[in-house]
Formats: sequence, C-alpha cells, structure tokens
Amino acid sequence: MASHKDIAAEAVTLVKPAIETLFQRTNRKELHIVIMDPRIKPWEASFEDAILYQESIQTLEMWELPFDEFARSKAKQAWREGVPNIVAQSQHPSALREDDLPFYGSFVYGNIVVACSGVEQWFDMLISGWIALSFEQLMIHERETKTT
Repeated sequence: MASHKDIAAEAVTLVKPAIETLFQRTNRKELHIVIMDPRIKPWEASFEDAILYQESIQTLEMWELPFDEFARSKAKQAWREGVPNIVAQSQHPSALREDDLPFYGSFVYGNIVVACSGVEQWFDMLISGWIALSFEQLMIHERETKTT
C-alpha cells in the first residue's frame, strides 16, 4: 500500500494541470502547497511534525513574498480549528491569534487539511479543495484496490 505521503504527492500531481490552467487567470504563477497529516491531531504533535507534504510551484527563483510561510500559517489555522481558515476569520474572529495570517486559502475535508498561498486567496482555497478531495479519493481507491 502506498504511504500517505506518496498519496499526497500524487494528489498534487493529479491537480497540477488544473493549477496550470488556472494560472492563466491569476495574479501570479507562484504557489506553495501544504498538506497536513490527517492522522495527527493538534494535541498529539507540533504543527511542524504534523505536516505531511509540501510542494512549491515556482517560475521565479525567489518568492515575491514568503508564500511558503503564508501557506503554513493558513494550514496551521485550519488544522488548529478544524475548519477552513476563512470560517475563523469571518465567523469566529475571537479564535484568531496575533500571528495568524489575515488571508484565507485553506480547505478542510474530513480530517484532511490543505492550504495554499501564492495567488488570489479565493483561488488558493479552490486549489486547496481540489487537492484535499483528490487526496481522499486516492486514499479510498488505494484501500479499495488493496482489499479486493
């Protein structure tokens, strides 16, 4: 059976053609993706230890802004709260901490948390959703093909 990390990487690879197409509409063509390990809860490990997979899509040698740090901040908020960080920002701002990034761009699907940063925040959220859904469905496929 493929590892969770392998499946996460496969989910990103599966979605990359859609990301490349979306880049035709976005303000830049840089993106950092963070996928949290769905088996690890915030009270069980540090945030850094719970990151399952990260990947950057870059055309520039240097980030215009620290999109990798931004993506990790979005992922941390969503992982901590168990909801996309847009929920805490718009409906529950009392849960926000001083170092939380004020932009959204994460997606939570069951126990899967994905966050992106680099393009408009609504597109960061869209890409995060694509990856989260792909990850879960690839895991289902992996389980189903190993049990039959």
